[in-house]
Amino acid sequence: MMRQLYEYHPVVGYRYIPRLRVRIPHEGGGYLMQVNEQGFRADRPFARARTPGHRRVLVFGDSFTAGDAVPNRQRYTELLEARLPEAGTPPVEVYNFGLSSTGTDQQYLIWREFARDIEHDLVVIAVFVENIRRVVAQFRPHHDEHGVERLYAKPYYRLENGTLRLCHVPPRRDPYEEAELDASQAAAVDHGGRFLMLRKVVNKLGIRNMVQHLTQYQPLPHYDSPADPAWCLMRAILTQWIRALDRPVLLMPLPLPQHLDETCDATSYQARFAELAADLGCRLHDPLPDLLRIAPDARRRLRWDKDIHFTPAGHDALARSLEPVIADMLGAGLARAS
Repeated sequence: MMRQLYEYHPVVGYRYIPRLRVRIPHEGGGYLMQVNEQGFRADRPFARARTPGHRRVLVFGDSFTAGDAVPNRQRYTELLEARLPEAGTPPVEVYNFGLSSTGTDQQYLIWREFARDIEHDLVVIAVFVENIRRVVAQFRPHHDEHGVERLYAKPYYRLENGTLRLCHVPPRRDPYEEAELDASQAAAVDHGGRFLMLRKVVNKLGIRNMVQHLTQYQPLPHYDSPADPAWCLMRAILTQWIRALDRPVLLMPLPLPQHLDETCDATSYQARFAELAADLGCRLHDPLPDLLRIAPDARRRLRWDKDIHFTPAGHDALARSLEPVIADMLGAGLARAS
């Protein structure tokens, strides 16, 4: 994350610089990033009042929703907005509140700070399943404006006797040095997964997929048990968020590249999100089965060669998976309204 794309925010930690328009270098040839006046990637402002005759969907997530590596118009949210009227719904506005490198905790704070007063018909919470590591993190490495990786504090929640307590708000503006952190803080730095040194060696040798397939490596063991502390925290955040919403909610877990490559098992995270959706009475959409129906060679083209984010084909596949679900939910809302 190059911080010249972002500005400090005292609650969320950061947001895109409002009204920013910049071309981002990328292996795909680069892409245009355009930011609205509220500090989110969009070609228009996010109006509070619903446009007459339109339905409105609010979408929250991290970089897979914000659209790292593609221009705004090629993201799954814009594709949905264009296609949903063809599915029999009235015109639809899809507001994308995705913010790169955030955890589900920060995305909840984005809703509280920027979106709770915006009129809407449906909320989509897109949880990249790796976010389970981010919600337990108190610090995350990001690149500063000089391209140097530094440690920055992030807002986070503690779960104390069943109650969420918000910490690190406001987070410190300036980066931390490793020497400033005590042992507990150092353990709360998100380095992107387990076995950091081994992963570096395996990635350098170019044998990651082979090793993961042979060892049946599970990158996210936090989902294995409903009693795991990281899952309990994630569940508490999502529960508090979804119960605060007064419109229908679609909960959508987004898989890791390893799940798309079928080098690790998705069963555990699928079970946890299914249990949560059933308990809360919200709609669950797991796009992984739809994505796995795509032939392996074409499926590999859903993401870039080096960058794990979706290509335009990946966003298109996700939009196609989502379209009938959202059309059904908006249609049910219309039926109730009549």
